[in-house]
Amino acid sequence: MKFCSICAHPVALETPEGDNRQRSVCGGCGEIHYVNPRTVVGCLVECGSRVLLCRRAIEPARGAWTLPAGFLELDEGLREGAARETREEALAEVRVGPPHAMLELFHIGQVYVLYRAQLREAEPGHAAFGVGAESLEVALFEPDEFPMGELAFPVIHFALELYRKDLALGRHRVHQGNLSWNGTGSRFDAQHYELLNHVPLELGPQAATDPALPG
Repeated sequence: MKFCSICAHPVALETPEGDNRQRSVCGGCGEIHYVNPRTVVGCLVECGSRVLLCRRAIEPARGAWTLPAGFLELDEGLREGAARETREEALAEVRVGPPHAMLELFHIGQVYVLYRAQLREAEPGHAAFGVGAESLEVALFEPDEFPMGELAFPVIHFALELYRKDLALGRHRVHQGNLSWNGTGSRFDAQHYELLNHVPLELGPQAATDPALPG
């Protein structure tokens, strides 16, 4: 930032007293402007053996496939936000269960929190899901049919790969780690990323099958 949002005076990068890194500090009113990571929440929605994916109608990555996800709002819980994003992008009501992956992207200041969720049964005469305003298409895919070469973001690629590995192992795990971009090539290409500090946490049978949020 160049100007203070409080008094419009120019700001400069300084290390405030008692701090350990540079911040944007206003030379007029002295306001310290902190920039912190943003939280993205979403759902890996299961319907039987299939998973719900949305094809994006907006940039970035318009036309590519993704899990329904978006930025968490103020005064909103993580699970509530994940359910809201799923409702907005896929017109789907879900039962949000335990986390699937918590992945950090330091280079863009984002933290993804993705939950496993169950698609609610539709009322008679109503579809269980549909095409939201930010989607071109919404569809269910078997894990071996995921459009891995057409995914919108590397974090979605890694989340789906981890999901497929868990299915192959017959286990339910919560994955933590950070996705590191190698600094070359497209930041939208998963081949330029590595999952570091990966910690897969095993969930007990009850946690894996009992949704945490009724919906």
